[in-house]
This record gives sequence, C-alpha cells and structure tokens, in this order.
Amino acid sequence: MDVEFGIQPTPNPNSLKFSASQPFLEVRLSARAGEATDSDLANSLLAIEGVESIFGFQDFITVNKFPESDWDELVPHIQKVLETL
Repeated sequence: MDVEFGIQPTPNPNSLKFSASQPFLEVRLSARAGEATDSDLANSLLAIEGVESIFGFQDFITVNKFPESDWDELVPHIQKVLETL
C-alpha cells in the first residue's frame, strides 16, 4: 500500500494531524505514552521521545507532543514511521 501523508496544524499547538491519501486504519486507534497497546503503529509512534499520545481513524492520525518537545525534531521521526505503512 503506497500511502502519502500531508501535515495539517490543529488549534492545539501540541498536536499535528497527518492526513493520508487513502484509508489506512480500519479501527479507531487511541493511545498514550506508557500504555500497552497491540498496535505496531501505535507502539512505534509512542516510542518516539516527545510523543505524548495519538488518535487516528480511517485516513488520518493526530499526534500530540509533550509541551517541551519540538515539532522540528519529532516530524521526521513520525514521517519515517508512517512511511512503513
């Protein structure tokens, strides 16, 4: 599956929405750092230092960062995870 992602800001400066060119999630995905999950995608995103939580469904995933984290450092790592879909 060749999915491309665009990045959109949200009203929350600690959240970014990654919108996909096609659906990639069949079920709602929601997790916080430190929580156990059976989703490889969730585990990979939450393993990125600075990611606080994620929420996604069908063709998007929203990533929330801790306030002290920097998007310039996080986005390349998030994109790398999403490229593996």
